[in-house]
Amino acid sequence: MKTPKATSTGAGQLVGYARTSTTDQKAGLEAQLRDLTGAGCAKVFREELSSVAAKRPELERALDYVREGDTLIVTKLDRLARSVADLVEITARLRAKSVALRILAMNLDTGTPTGKLMLNLLGSIAEFERELMLERQREGIAKAKAEGKYKGRAPTARRKAAEVIRLKAEGKTGDAIAEELGIGRASVFRILRSA
Repeated sequence: MKTPKATSTGAGQLVGYARTSTTDQKAGLEAQLRDLTGAGCAKVFREELSSVAAKRPELERALDYVREGDTLIVTKLDRLARSVADLVEITARLRAKSVALRILAMNLDTGTPTGKLMLNLLGSIAEFERELMLERQREGIAKAKAEGKYKGRAPTARRKAAEVIRLKAEGKTGDAIAEELGIGRASVFRILRSA
């Protein structure tokens, strides 16, 4: 027996967004595409890049594409947003366009009053958890400093020195390297000078 496809809460189109962190995660992307198609998505935007990438062009295209009455569908929340602030920004953009958001794994649909409430509660809980985690982290750092054990973390750019040198050898500009690796332009040139 065939299950009927879900329909959007408005009269609009169902639009999917799928993302995996790397091109190595083909199975994960295929599973998302299968689930989005199964949910009735007429159009699916997809990309293979880390959520920490400065720009997610396909997500931007999806957010520009959706219209009033449409529903943007993702399989999981972490495929869409990288933080609570990011989620708040995305949902505000969708709300401004009168577009609902559906998260399949959570059975959450902001096209319904309950879905809106749940998303707000989840966002608030996540923000509260983050504040608690930051508070514990600050306390731990203060204790470690007091005991003379705190060294701090290694600078991010320095850990990417080998990649910077490799990309420069491939002929990329300093600006292109900085954008690709998500580090500052000054850090790129500092690494290249010291190499």
